[in-house]
Amino acid sequence: MWARTNQARKVCAVNDDKSTTGWYSEDAATFGDRLAGAREVLGFSQHDLARHLGVKDKTVLAWEQDMAEPRANKLQMMSGVLNVSMRWLLTGEGVGLAEPDAVELPGDIKELLADMREVSSQVSQLGQRLSRIEKRLRAALKERN
Repeated sequence: MWARTNQARKVCAVNDDKSTTGWYSEDAATFGDRLAGAREVLGFSQHDLARHLGVKDKTVLAWEQDMAEPRANKLQMMSGVLNVSMRWLLTGEGVGLAEPDAVELPGDIKELLADMREVSSQVSQLGQRLSRIEKRLRAALKERN
C-alpha cells in the first residue's frame, strides 16, 4: 500500500489553473478521460480499480467511456484510491495529475489535434443545447396534455 501511495505522490501535482485550456481541463477532457488517466498512471487495470472500489469491471468501463457516472460514495473512494481530488476528477481543477511533458509534434498532427478538440467542444456544446431543447419540448408537450 505504501509503495502505491508513494508512487501516486510522484505523479500528482496541484493543478489550480482555472483556465480551460489545460490537458485535463473540463473543455479538453471528460470525467472518463481523467479517471482513465489517473488509473493508468498508477499502473492499475480496470479490473484492479474495480476491485479496489468494490464494483464490477464493466462499471469502471462505463465510467471511463462516460456512459455512466459514479455515485458520490464511489467518487469519494475513487479519489482516495487514485490520490487525486474529487474536484479534479469532475472538472480537471485541483489536486490531480500533472500535465504530460510537451512533445513536439509534426504540423499536420497538431492541426488534426486542434481540429479534433474543436469538434469535441462543438459536440459538447451541441449536446447541452439538445438537452435544453428536449427539456423545453417535454414542457410544451406536458402543457398540451
